[in-house]
Amino acid sequence: MLEPIVEFFTRIFHWIGVGIGWLFAWLAWPFLALGRWYRHRGWILQAVVGSLVLLFAGLYIYFMWQTQVWTNFNPDYPAAYKFDERTVTAGEQVNATEGGETRTCGRSAIVEVAADLTDFNVNENAWISSMLLYKTGFFFIDWDNTPFFDNKAAFQRGVNQGVRRIAVELVDALGRVRGTSQIDARLQKARESIQFSEDTWYFGLNPFGPKAPTPSFYRQSIKNFREFNDALANCEAVFDARADNLIQLLDRISSDIGSTSAILRERSENYNGGWFDTRADDRFWFAYGQLYAYYGLLDAAGADFADVIRQRSLESLWEATEGQFRAALTITPAIISNGREDGWIMPTHLATMGFYVLRVRSNLVELRQVLDR
Repeated sequence: MLEPIVEFFTRIFHWIGVGIGWLFAWLAWPFLALGRWYRHRGWILQAVVGSLVLLFAGLYIYFMWQTQVWTNFNPDYPAAYKFDERTVTAGEQVNATEGGETRTCGRSAIVEVAADLTDFNVNENAWISSMLLYKTGFFFIDWDNTPFFDNKAAFQRGVNQGVRRIAVELVDALGRVRGTSQIDARLQKARESIQFSEDTWYFGLNPFGPKAPTPSFYRQSIKNFREFNDALANCEAVFDARADNLIQLLDRISSDIGSTSAILRERSENYNGGWFDTRADDRFWFAYGQLYAYYGLLDAAGADFADVIRQRSLESLWEATEGQFRAALTITPAIISNGREDGWIMPTHLATMGFYVLRVRSNLVELRQVLDR
């Protein structure tokens, strides 16, 4: 009685095996043909071709290593700064000599974290998006359209998005007095550098010719951020830690996160490919990187605006908001799935991340409302 069922499944698995065999044969055919061609060439051509093959093999090994190893990745990284132990806010004068010739002021925690996040992206790790093999893709298919080797790139772009947003606020409001004083040249240069294209290599076609790669611009922004903080520590720059500037900062972060929430919702609602949605991982890790950056930047803002937070009795609400950011960073699935929300086989990681993003945004809106009273 069970024989027809057994035969049915036997045939199914047989044809699955045949299909897999044909797939591997199709994939291996170009390499086998190249091997036959290579064996019948002269030794000079063999040496040249062999060297090129070894070069590309080395590049691919390096590329795969850099995309899979996340150096110094730590969701609890804000704790290392110990901002809660700071006794002075950004720009606040600490001491002066008797003649008043030498003064010392508080450094900006926001600027420090922005510089360190960029350093984490381009110095502690390789910047993936502008690497040659990332740009060439998988058989000229954009890596973002495949399920391979693109998670770290999306995460880095998310971190960079947070730093870009902060760089704009530093130039427009925080690094000048009431928005009417002169723009700080160091912050202006930092903003220009961090806004540079994320995928530029040493050479490009549009426009045609050699170029400065993306990481060199981002390293320049690190230098400019730290130069500003050094000037601030010497009381030669300003940091305007007023309540209305904090309100504007929270508004901008909330708006930026809201945009990401819309992207997650659109993908989650319109593409239910489960584990086979090749763009779901990009959306997830971009949002994760953005929250990763804003978690540290919000903790830094708590130090720079400590007087405002204390005056408005926002300590508990501020801590709760940071807690929401940290809770979102606990989600690190090995494979991102974009299944149906009512599905029972494939999970829906995008909807889960979207839920945490909305919780974070809700807390930011509440902070802003309390400050605006």
